[in-house]
Amino acid sequence: MKLAMQYMDSPVGRLRLIANEKALVAVLWENEQPKRIQLAELVVEPEHPVLLQVRQQLEEYFEGNRQRFDIPLDFAGTEFQKLVWTELLKIPYGQTRSYGQIAQAIGRPKAMRAVGAANGRNPISIIAPCHRVIGASGALTGFAGGLDNKTILLNLEKNIQL
Repeated sequence: MKLAMQYMDSPVGRLRLIANEKALVAVLWENEQPKRIQLAELVVEPEHPVLLQVRQQLEEYFEGNRQRFDIPLDFAGTEFQKLVWTELLKIPYGQTRSYGQIAQAIGRPKAMRAVGAANGRNPISIIAPCHRVIGASGALTGFAGGLDNKTILLNLEKNIQL
């Protein structure tokens, strides 16, 4: 199965948006590690309806005019990863959670490292807001898009209140 793709320039660099026929599959970074997310063959489709919707909502987010996304998502991963990624979707705009808080919320309070690993494999960056997960001390920790971009996203959400 081929997946549709298009690029989008943003304040955090060039993003690669990827969808199947019905839902968003991935938002990947410009300097993405090739092995972090495994995908089927990609075909550039500038008029793909899901990708056009994703692009519009991301543009609104970066302009400070959107706090929630309403895009169909299709996460590909293990059941544990999907559990973590679904929990990411519950973190409110402008707030953060620690890995321990996510582990607690999914009923696996000792699985902080596994939550961190799943967070690092999140294929739908920004929309499934893995950037909102920080260390227990409040320190910014690893992020596929780089800590500079994590800071940009957190500051964007902190500085804009709709």
